[in-house]
Amino acid sequence: MSYVKPADLVPTIIDAGASKVLLSARDTLVRSTMGGAILAIAAAFAVTVTVTTGHAILGAVLFPVGFILLYLLGYDLLTGMFVLGPLAWFDKRPGITVRGVLRNWGLVFVGNFLGAFAVAVMMAIVVTYGFDTPPNEVGQAIGHIGEGRTVGYAEHGAAGMLTLFVRGMLCNWMVSMGVIGAMVAKDVPGKAIAMWMPVMLFFFMAFEHSIVNMFLFPSGLLLGGDFTIMDYLIWNEIPTVLGNLVGGLLLTGLPLYLTHGRPSARRTSAPEHQESDASPTAEPALVGERA
Repeated sequence: MSYVKPADLVPTIIDAGASKVLLSARDTLVRSTMGGAILAIAAAFAVTVTVTTGHAILGAVLFPVGFILLYLLGYDLLTGMFVLGPLAWFDKRPGITVRGVLRNWGLVFVGNFLGAFAVAVMMAIVVTYGFDTPPNEVGQAIGHIGEGRTVGYAEHGAAGMLTLFVRGMLCNWMVSMGVIGAMVAKDVPGKAIAMWMPVMLFFFMAFEHSIVNMFLFPSGLLLGGDFTIMDYLIWNEIPTVLGNLVGGLLLTGLPLYLTHGRPSARRTSAPEHQESDASPTAEPALVGERA
């Protein structure tokens, strides 16, 4: 079957987390830099589609193409590592320590930012003819996004900060399900569909994704957006990173681990798994092959 059942899925997630935490610094930086760059160009594409067509839903439908490509190529995003790394530590995999998980997060954050910022600079050049003309419609739209999602939150004070944090939580609930969706299926079409659905949802609902924002906000500053670097850090990036961490771990990683990943949960699910394989509706030939 192309579908991986939850009882088999969680060990796969843990294996992936362990391998990524133990990856060399060079490979981690290369993979995360490319992950940030591909997600940034997808965000630029989605904004372009929205501006040129006037339909935000089209931009949201097409944005996941970047997310799908980067995960099929084995690149990394910080939002995904917020789930994969801790689960490997919870499972006490050899060599996985809190320090190792934090090291991985730091390297992935730096790589994602480098990739997203590089695309931000390139897109700023594209929409201004090398800074020779004012930003075109797409450039203006990116600048306004940065304003609304920094000083726009600041205008509401603590309520704005709470809203920003919750949007970050909801975002990585969806995005981390997309990351896990890449492991739910064994074939490329199945992986793409499983990743596409939750990522489209987060983008259309304007939830806050720390890596997408690493592109949008530096782009906005380069294109004349009316906000500052401190506005970006305090009223978006830092709370968004924290919200992404809490949302991915609390709403995706821990529930899966607690019910399917702990050793006791695996022992409990094993008889059910065997029983379902030998169910009366299964074809005899297939049952024989499993045996």
